[in-house]
Amino acid sequence: MDLFTPTTLGVLNLRNRLIMAPMTRLRADAAGVPTDLQATYYAQRAGFGLVVTEGTYPSPESRAYPHQPGIVTAQQRDGWRHVADAVHANDGRIVLQLMHAGRVSHPDVTGTDRIVAPSAVPLGGDGHTAHGKRAYPTPHALSPAELAVVRDEFVAAAQRAIDAGLDGVELHAGNGYLLHQFLAPSANHRTDEYGGSPQARARFVVEVAAAVAQQIGGSRVGIRLSPAVNIQGALETDPADLRETYDALADGLAPLGLAYLSVVHPKPASALVQRLRARVGAPLVVNTGFSTTSTRERAAATVAADVAEAVVVGRPAIANPDLVERWRNDLPETEPDPSTFYGGVAAGYTDYPPCRAVVPG
Repeated sequence: MDLFTPTTLGVLNLRNRLIMAPMTRLRADAAGVPTDLQATYYAQRAGFGLVVTEGTYPSPESRAYPHQPGIVTAQQRDGWRHVADAVHANDGRIVLQLMHAGRVSHPDVTGTDRIVAPSAVPLGGDGHTAHGKRAYPTPHALSPAELAVVRDEFVAAAQRAIDAGLDGVELHAGNGYLLHQFLAPSANHRTDEYGGSPQARARFVVEVAAAVAQQIGGSRVGIRLSPAVNIQGALETDPADLRETYDALADGLAPLGLAYLSVVHPKPASALVQRLRARVGAPLVVNTGFSTTSTRERAAATVAADVAEAVVVGRPAIANPDLVERWRNDLPETEPDPSTFYGGVAAGYTDYPPCRAVVPG
């Protein structure tokens, strides 16, 4: 196997094994509706075997950032249809990442009267709002009845994504957002059926994944995990507890026939990641995370060694819309401008040119 051979993730037929990572870019309009600019951005990167969208909120209460896109209203659904059509016109495949912020938000962002989480444990620190930085509030601990509502919001959002023509969805259960908050003992202090033990902390994530898979088919559903990455207050520092939690999660996910398992971890070949792969039984795609930028050499070695079926690439995709062809032909890469990563206009988003070098043959 190499990076440029086709592969299949559930019903998704990929022409290569490079996946564009979900990256927060905040170019939706103020109402969370995807714009023409976003359609251009994703279509430019349709050469990836699979494009995963930025985290998209499934309910107003789940919104994390100003100008983050949603998949709640008809207008948002139609905006994503325009994006999906643009990617498909370039022979690409695209799935929508569903992301519930949980306690990583503020009422100034959500427009609601509360922020929710597994437990009433504040994140600490400040979040970005349209009115500047604001301290994260103490969240409302969701009751079991309210958890059923949140689960159903994920299901409805997944169906809207399919109705909009996207090829599937990815559930974000990592990076300290709501689903990860249930897994992490630092954020989940519950003593009911959704907390108090590793198996109970995994329960809600499994319930959401099962409900979404039942609605749209497991072969259209991926899930993203970041075990022991310890980000945004989701701390998993006890190795025994970590293993037991993710074993329970994996065993709950295994019967669902998921399209893929996406894991963020600095060591994809580690026993932890490969144990998850074996227990879930779904194709594995990996990303080395925030501290180690993906390179052509590292990605190629990962696939060649059968560490994973595909590699998720983040930062290099920002400034190189044609990254697959650059890597295929060993062409130079453009460096991204961090000052334009978040929000704004076309600058630093859709104005990175493709490589103009002439490739023999």
